[in-house]
Amino acid sequence: MAESPDAGIWSRRFLAALAAFGMGDRLKRGRPLVRGGQVMNLSISTSVVVALVTGAGPTPDRARVGVRRFADEDWRRVEHAFADRAVFTARLLAGDLPAEADEVFEGLGLSLFPRGARELSMDCTCDDWHMPCAHVAAACLTLADSFDADPFGVLAWRGRSREALLDRLRELRAPIPPVEKVPEPVADTDLVDFWVRPDTAPVPAAEDLGDVRPDALLDQLGPLAVRGRSVTAALRPLYEAFTRR
Repeated sequence: MAESPDAGIWSRRFLAALAAFGMGDRLKRGRPLVRGGQVMNLSISTSVVVALVTGAGPTPDRARVGVRRFADEDWRRVEHAFADRAVFTARLLAGDLPAEADEVFEGLGLSLFPRGARELSMDCTCDDWHMPCAHVAAACLTLADSFDADPFGVLAWRGRSREALLDRLRELRAPIPPVEKVPEPVADTDLVDFWVRPDTAPVPAAEDLGDVRPDALLDQLGPLAVRGRSVTAALRPLYEAFTRR
């Protein structure tokens, strides 16, 4: 099976960055320790890498390599730049950091890897004050290999974990929900009209009724009796009295 063109790309870029500011020869001091399996542990967290490396002493030495983390505002710009590229985002969500990722950072004025020795801090518990010592060199070589195994370690070193980055990309790429239509405000005139009693036909006066008997409505009722007495017969005098007023 042919090797992927991206194989080893992150370790090469990292080591090239270190060699660019004069650390290439001193990094060679760490190769025997790496080959001998003397780097016991390597942990990557925001801004710092810590490695336990055995050497001539009775206890392992602790080597640290620090780098400046990107500010939150820088990461927001990076996340939006990633999210603007659908294919790019798809590869990230699939667990692949494209080789072109550093171009995104460069376009924003950032660099995945340090641009100079001043951007790095190195120390070790051994007695060698000249950095990188053999232990720190071994830590850098092991770190380079870890970037090939998990390129997201590069981003974690700069301050953004895989989980945090991918969660943010999912959020930025999520479909925008439809905006709920807000009812139009009711005009003041509509409110005034709402409370106005609608026009109704005027009730005719008794003298305008002509020959219409005031108790004619009772004729439309069927027989209605209470305790043997006709209710309609009892109501007729009341209707006639009401119209005479």
